[in-house]
Amino acid sequence: MMAAVLSDVHSNLEALKAVLKDLNQRKMDDIVFLGDAVGYGPDPNECVELLKEKCRILLAGNHDWGVLGLTDITYFNEYARSAVEWTKNVLAEKNSRMLRTFPVKKELKKEDAMLVHSTPREPEEWHYLLTLWDAEINFQYFDNKFCFLGHSHQPFIIEKLSSGELVTYREAACIEKGKRYIINAGSVGQPRDGDPRACYAIIDDKRVEIVKVPYDIETVQKKMRKEGLPFPLIERLSRGR
Repeated sequence: MMAAVLSDVHSNLEALKAVLKDLNQRKMDDIVFLGDAVGYGPDPNECVELLKEKCRILLAGNHDWGVLGLTDITYFNEYARSAVEWTKNVLAEKNSRMLRTFPVKKELKKEDAMLVHSTPREPEEWHYLLTLWDAEINFQYFDNKFCFLGHSHQPFIIEKLSSGELVTYREAACIEKGKRYIINAGSVGQPRDGDPRACYAIIDDKRVEIVKVPYDIETVQKKMRKEGLPFPLIERLSRGR
């Protein structure tokens, strides 16, 4: 297995293009996407179409479902709701239909991996996996060696030893026999770990790595201001929060 895992693009075309350029330089073309193509950013149509073109597997996230009217957005904060409503008005019908075909989870038996946007436990409830206790619970909801997810916009690798002990890595981890892994690929389009660079994960048979890629944040912010998207969504891109 050698693949790139992307999540949470959130209509940020500049970030997505920067990640795809990085993958092209690495000569990697096996790409999977874990959901939230849209929401927050200014280029939903372009991002949906580019993801469809480049990714072998595409999942849906809660913002995708929010735009489609498939999930309740009243729990979203006011800025996220505003961006969802804006996206509804600009998303082309063909791209809306495309988003509807994306599942919220998918098992890859050959790679011994579970892909999900939020958590393997009740994936359509959009829970967050933020703590080791959350991880302990969710390891019980999949049998695969690997579970890849996004949703929190905070990258990490959690390794479960044969003893049951959990170990956390922030940048990379070796893949070892008899161990299992939950891997959060972070966010391409709106990181929230204090690093504003676009983030994704790479995995092969020996190693998983969190990758950070700089991109043109000011151009995205300029587009967002032009479209009248909420200021806090614009400003947070510079801080990675």
